[in-house]
Amino acid sequence: MTSASKLLAQARISHKRLPELPAAVRPKTPGEAYVVQDGLIDQLLAHYGGSVVGYKVACTNVTAQRQLNVDAPFCGRLLSAFFFESPARVDASKFFMRVVEAEFAFEMARDLPPISTPRSRDEIATAVKGVLPGIEIVDSRFDDWTTIGAPSLIADNACNAAWVKGRPGTDWQSLWQTSDLATQAVRLTVNGKVAREGTGRNVLGHPLNALEWLVNSLSARGLGLKAGQFVTTGVTTEVYMAERGDRIMADFGPVGSVDLDFV
Repeated sequence: MTSASKLLAQARISHKRLPELPAAVRPKTPGEAYVVQDGLIDQLLAHYGGSVVGYKVACTNVTAQRQLNVDAPFCGRLLSAFFFESPARVDASKFFMRVVEAEFAFEMARDLPPISTPRSRDEIATAVKGVLPGIEIVDSRFDDWTTIGAPSLIADNACNAAWVKGRPGTDWQSLWQTSDLATQAVRLTVNGKVAREGTGRNVLGHPLNALEWLVNSLSARGLGLKAGQFVTTGVTTEVYMAERGDRIMADFGPVGSVDLDFV
């Protein structure tokens, strides 16, 4: 029987979808799913080259949790092969669906290795180099991603397809001292018109809460974050299903903005 990791890697590389993973290799728990994800990442790196540049945190938004029928966040890796700088022009045909998510992201200034006790949000914030705007493009290798279940979604690298790094605005330390990311408005415009609006509060109450969840979740698995890695923290608005020809801009106020064109 072909492993779940190999099936998912083949599906991504050949741009084909799966109805589901065979029962014999389908992960049944988050723990099993992350083992499959590890194998998938190894195969994608072997095929595409590059490196892991960070992590995505999924389902930090209650609306996203309801849509996918899950009750807790989960995470995946960001790969350099699917990393774009804003302004980005991205081939729409590379995706089965183009779920656009405007997300606060953090760049790490120093390593946070695994430890035996949970780290506090304040401790984690001191390890942050900066906050920046981003757009995650979410896609799935499954025919019906909304009903396939959390373990299969985790195995499929938490539905990450690509990430667009935006232009940072205000210096992190200044922003950390003078602004609350929870109340910071985020506006997603499509072809010049506002399509979605939200705030940082939609991300577990505050984007730093998502980063805290990730750090401690990774630590429990014997993993850590490294200086220079990025963490994108989850969608701040309702998602937008993009089409070829859409010109998208996400505005995070003093945090900055990010531009994405699907061509």
